[in-house]
Amino acid sequence: MARKTKQEAQETRAGILDAAERLFHARGVASTSLQHIAEEAQVTRGAIYWHFKDKAELFEAMMDRATMPLEEGMQPMADQPGSEVLSLAELRWGLVNVFFSAMHNERTRRVFEIAMTKVEYSGEMQALQERKLTAHRDWRAQNRASFEKAIAAGQLPAGTNTEVAAIALVALVDGLLHQWILEPGAFDLVAVGQASVEGFLTSLAQRSSPLLPAMTPEETARLGLQGCCRRSATSN
Repeated sequence: MARKTKQEAQETRAGILDAAERLFHARGVASTSLQHIAEEAQVTRGAIYWHFKDKAELFEAMMDRATMPLEEGMQPMADQPGSEVLSLAELRWGLVNVFFSAMHNERTRRVFEIAMTKVEYSGEMQALQERKLTAHRDWRAQNRASFEKAIAAGQLPAGTNTEVAAIALVALVDGLLHQWILEPGAFDLVAVGQASVEGFLTSLAQRSSPLLPAMTPEETARLGLQGCCRRSATSN
């Protein structure tokens, strides 16, 4: 490649990422080659290899470009001792910001859709599976630290199982995003997401007896012995 100015190199890199984003969304990651991306970006494959060693690195850069602002938005605002851990209010805001960005920022929505429905973590993309797992572990750890901080502040009961709560919050948010990505018109992601997160956090603060009794030995023994889903009365 001929030597380029820094600005030209940045513009070429951005163009490659834009092309990859469009093609990954339209064709799926596995069906998109670097040659396809080069043609879409109107550059040579050599230009792609100048910026990215392979498709996995290109995919990771595409995801980082869209999600890094969200991750930065989850950082605590105050510069005080213990502020490295999110308060419950900061945690709530950060999650609602994710919902808002997915709903109103086209790039954020598109990369979420790619990551959730258009990539197989196999072959050259298999290395990214560990990145995804690490991100989820970090997310759970962040949630748990926030819940432990809330216990210390008297916002949550001392007996709160922070590990279970951390996993449940990840599942709640991840599930809402998946459902909305599959059918964006089905519900207002911000309104439903905020209500769900607030309801979940409020439920952790309840000190009353559980709504349901513990499962009986008979109920436990029946697990796995019948279908997971029941047909509706109107189905054939």
